[in-house]
Amino acid sequence: MDQQPVLATDRLLLRPYTLSDARAVQRLCGDYAVSATTLLPYPYPDGLAEVWIASLDEGTERGNAAAFAVTLAGDGTLIGGARLRIEPDHARGELGFWVAKTCWGRGYATEAVRALIEYGFSVLGLHRIHAMHFSRNPASGRVMEKCGMVHEGRLRGHIKKWGVYEDVDIWGILSEQVPPTRMYASPALSRVPV
Repeated sequence: MDQQPVLATDRLLLRPYTLSDARAVQRLCGDYAVSATTLLPYPYPDGLAEVWIASLDEGTERGNAAAFAVTLAGDGTLIGGARLRIEPDHARGELGFWVAKTCWGRGYATEAVRALIEYGFSVLGLHRIHAMHFSRNPASGRVMEKCGMVHEGRLRGHIKKWGVYEDVDIWGILSEQVPPTRMYASPALSRVPV
């Protein structure tokens, strides 16, 4: 993939990260509530956001990652992140997302995830997208369900977070489960229906 586009939804712009996002990423991901529901570290170490953002271009160029800063369309405020970790040989991607605690319950995660699923199937040509969430965090499962993903099972004691083994729920969706939609193919701005 030569250039990662900007994806536009009704209320959001999903755009590539820049190093200028590092401070906001550290502050938002460093929120205990966000970390507690994800694999993000707490406290979020100084310098980690810069290293992570710098690594994203390499993954995009190799075709094994698509990571987007989730921002408000109106003012460009960064409110979260969404990414696909891609396995090209299998035409599948693992979805991950987070939203700032102050933005929970407003439908932003659902809007961003729908856009990323559409992008994965329509532009990247993926066959399958899957995701996991801590079983104790059903809100993430509701986002996945609203986006058409199917609950495929639970892995008991699959992840160790802060010294505790956590169960995770697995969700998946296949390209043929998503009705075809039209994205505008401009690398600068792609419109994703939600």
